[in-house]
Amino acid sequence: MAIYNKISVIGGGAWGTALASMAARAGRDVMLWAREEGVVTSINETHENKEFLPEISLPTRLKATASLSEAADADVILMVVPAQFVRSLAQDLKPYLKESTPLVLCAKGIEQSTGKFMNAVVGEILPKSPLVVLSGPTFAMEVAKGLPSAVTIASRYQQIGQNVAETLGQPTFRPYLSRDVVGAEIGGAVKNVLAIACGIVAGLNFGDNARAALITRGLAEMVRFGEAFGAKRETMMGLCGLGDLILTCSSSQSRNMSLGFAMGEGKNIDDIMMGRKTVAEGYYSAGILAEIAMRENIEMPIANAVNEILHKGGDVHKIVQDLMNRPYSNELP
Repeated sequence: MAIYNKISVIGGGAWGTALASMAARAGRDVMLWAREEGVVTSINETHENKEFLPEISLPTRLKATASLSEAADADVILMVVPAQFVRSLAQDLKPYLKESTPLVLCAKGIEQSTGKFMNAVVGEILPKSPLVVLSGPTFAMEVAKGLPSAVTIASRYQQIGQNVAETLGQPTFRPYLSRDVVGAEIGGAVKNVLAIACGIVAGLNFGDNARAALITRGLAEMVRFGEAFGAKRETMMGLCGLGDLILTCSSSQSRNMSLGFAMGEGKNIDDIMMGRKTVAEGYYSAGILAEIAMRENIEMPIANAVNEILHKGGDVHKIVQDLMNRPYSNELP
């Protein structure tokens, strides 16, 4: 077992800042890389990320930089940029990176252009880097405040996964180890799309019964998709599957659920997206998820409905009604 004392976090948004703050509270020396100079200045001078995580006091041992070369000088690196930027960030980081430095992938999404998950994307650019996936039911604000949370740490490198868990773990941030990298990534990506559906149902005032039914049937879709790609069913039932699904479908803190809620209330998707500074990963994953499901003949009516509404101009009320009018079937296959 080894502790990584020098940590870099790539990504100065709310989640990156929360993870950096949590790591600093664990006693590690943490460098946070942010593209925005204002974020770097705010963290270094006021110990607060005023743009993405306001009113949260950050540990003084947490430093920020806009230099990737400076950030690359670390024992372990957490990559916490939106999924659609992971490839370009890995390319930018490559010239400065030691091949032995573990990379912890914290984005939950599917690359639109290729249909690949983050482990495969980064593996193409940095084939010799040991990769770890961090996923689970977490809101950035609660992690930043030090409220209790639990996550999955998944890696094919068992010892490195254990090292990451020991490095980040503390009483209020409890990691559980897994070797099911595929399952951890699929759970995190699919739940974002399902959370948009839950938000739509809430925005339509369909009530808690409908939300509970949608979460349950959404989990069935997640399991079907995961098993088609070799994920373990128990992973889908764990923190990075069911746990994350319940969290993001139960609170307006969820960017994805709040996006769906606004659509359920009748707001236009272009207007919703234009007014947001933060990324709702499910918006970008919905189209490619539906495409993969169709290509692989995986039954995912809820995910398909979300894609129709978001990207094909489908009428919210009609598509939801069509879902409710689907033929009756057995609950279990």
